[in-house]
Amino acid sequence: MKLFVGLGNPGPKYAGNRHNIGFMALDRIAADHGFTPWKKAFQGLISEGRLGSQKVALLKPETFMNLSGQSVRAAVDFWKLTPADITVFHDELDLAPGKARVKQGGGHAGHNGLRSIHGHIGEAYGRVRLGIGHPGHKDAVAAYVLHDFAKADQDWLHDLLRGISDGAAALAEGDGQKFMNAVSLRTAPPRSSGGKAESEAPMRGKAGPAKSGTELPAPPPAPEPRPAPEAAPEPDTRSALQKLADRFR
Repeated sequence: MKLFVGLGNPGPKYAGNRHNIGFMALDRIAADHGFTPWKKAFQGLISEGRLGSQKVALLKPETFMNLSGQSVRAAVDFWKLTPADITVFHDELDLAPGKARVKQGGGHAGHNGLRSIHGHIGEAYGRVRLGIGHPGHKDAVAAYVLHDFAKADQDWLHDLLRGISDGAAALAEGDGQKFMNAVSLRTAPPRSSGGKAESEAPMRGKAGPAKSGTELPAPPPAPEPRPAPEAAPEPDTRSALQKLADRFR
């Protein structure tokens, strides 16, 4: 059994907040992979299903962010899980919007949801850090994370969530690199290669395009023009006396 935990705050008031991107990620996975309907359990909402060969439970704590660890600990105790079985999806101020990173263990970096989980099960669990950007000043953070995503954010948010869903089975199997590749294919798809020069066959003289793998022979050189024949000299019709006279002129 693997446990995916999404962090957020419960209720429609917070549903579109940046702080709730972890909830959004789990909702996308549940919808795309045929998980069971959400039901109340462990001070949160639970949905169960399979990702690849792994049985996976999705948990959205309803304790509010600062007490997320209570819900996680209840699920861990019920299924007798270890931190290695758990992956937490959460918003990350220090990543640009639309970026994602996988991390195993480490500190909570001031995130109140992670801080609470640390206090209940330690820090060795996995995380998927979902970039939402930073407002620019620490005094603006609270209002920023508790504000809905802007309309301009919807395209990259949609791509990121679909990428997470595409790679969810790889993540459940423990293949973080394959998961990140799936996310990248949605958020930064490769550009098509080639252009006009590559798609068109080169022209070879007036005969049209050459066949694949062949070269048309070069046309033979044009023959050089022959010099025009010299005109034959006209006959000399002068008399002997005229020739003698012309010689002494």
